[in-house]
Amino acid sequence: MTTTRTKVKTTIVVLLVYSILQIGVQLAFAQPLAPITKVAIPQQLVGRLTTKNNRPITVNGLSASSGAAIASGATIETKADESATIELGPLGRLEVAPNTKVVLTFDETGAVKALVLNGCVTLIGNKGTKGEVATESATVGTTDPVVGGTVANCPTPAPPPGGSGGGGGGGGLFGIGTAATVAVFAGYGFEVLAPILFLQDNPSPS
Repeated sequence: MTTTRTKVKTTIVVLLVYSILQIGVQLAFAQPLAPITKVAIPQQLVGRLTTKNNRPITVNGLSASSGAAIASGATIETKADESATIELGPLGRLEVAPNTKVVLTFDETGAVKALVLNGCVTLIGNKGTKGEVATESATVGTTDPVVGGTVANCPTPAPPPGGSGGGGGGGGLFGIGTAATVAVFAGYGFEVLAPILFLQDNPSPS
């Protein structure tokens, strides 16, 4: 009899423990989940390449043509018959002349730098952009973020020889210069007028 009662008590205890565990599990799943925090991933700014006549140029050692994405830090190279423009969205754009090698860096803060290894570039910075054109030895120039601007390292074309000055070559008759032209016409006029003047001073033989 005692053994039967012990078994019954043990069974009841086991059932109570099992029931308590089941209720605990259900309550745990019924609790609201903690809110999920969304992490905003900043969108990386990239440039967009446009080449002259859609001819490919070299970007980071690989061939690239119009429509290619240009990431910050890219090395851009053009040959003698190639040129390109990299549009930088709100920052502005970079124009790359033929026979040029340049490293272009930029970011969302408005900083743009063109490090020219050889050749010529023109950087057009929009308002709010701090643009810089530099060589390996020095900074060529920067743009004003307040108003924007243009910076280039392209050499200024030399003026044509001769110019429009008075005594130099070019200008005047047959390109001999203005002063020489006046002298020629003065001498010619004297030769024409001289006989007339002398005839007026000398009486007629009759």
